[in-house]
Amino acid sequence: MTIEWRPPERFVFQGHSIAWGVMGEGPPAVVLHGTPFSSVEWRRIAPWLAKQRRVHYFDMLGYGWSDKPDGDVSRGIQNELFAALCAHWKLERPDVVAHDFGGSTALRGHLLNGLNFRSLVLIDPVAISPQGSPLVQAAKQNEKVFAGLPAYVHEAILRAYVNGATYNPLRKDEMQAYLRPWLGDEGQKAFWRQVAQMDDKYTEEVEWRYGEIRCPVTILWGDNDDWIPVKDGRELARRIPGATFQTVPDAKHLVQEDAPEAIAATVLQFWRSMEAG
Repeated sequence: MTIEWRPPERFVFQGHSIAWGVMGEGPPAVVLHGTPFSSVEWRRIAPWLAKQRRVHYFDMLGYGWSDKPDGDVSRGIQNELFAALCAHWKLERPDVVAHDFGGSTALRGHLLNGLNFRSLVLIDPVAISPQGSPLVQAAKQNEKVFAGLPAYVHEAILRAYVNGATYNPLRKDEMQAYLRPWLGDEGQKAFWRQVAQMDDKYTEEVEWRYGEIRCPVTILWGDNDDWIPVKDGRELARRIPGATFQTVPDAKHLVQEDAPEAIAATVLQFWRSMEAG
């Protein structure tokens, strides 16, 4: 078994090819993935959201089926990409659903690029500093060493890393869908490149401005997330006026795999509540 997920469209951003797709009809929505994942994390959820929205998805620069350049793939460039895609798609006030690194991208796009959202759902976002696991800290200091590891060692580390994001073990085909972009010489270098470029400065640039957010916000958090603690989620909710916060039991950081139905139900209910006024 293999999971067939490959965004079918292409967009050129600063000379690099970005993979994207769209499904459904209705008002616009965008889903943003986290790291070290890709838009494949939305494969179960986007079709449900597409029953009520025209859902846009994409692989960020350096991720998934998008180009993996030997250059800037940090959060500092991803909000610029997001803004360029919104312009390309001619979106004015989309509903946005964003996870992890994608949550940071959505917040930066809103506060730094002036993107207006109709609503924002944040799922375990990178939004409160400081951040960074011991593996991230080690890789930031030794990128070339990690990028040069034997392929089987790299894959073992990567497999263990992804496993740590879920409460329930991934099936073989699910794990392979997340590993695929990071295998081979290009993929291995790209994985450690994006890890080495993780920096709290991209959070610090905006976290003092969360009171300026211009749309309704709801925050969803895996109750067992040990990548980003629940306390960060509660603090984020405190900083955003009117934000609602809820946890998902028996879920870690990658709630899309542990409880996709919780995300779909929360998002659809949130959208309905706004329509009801």
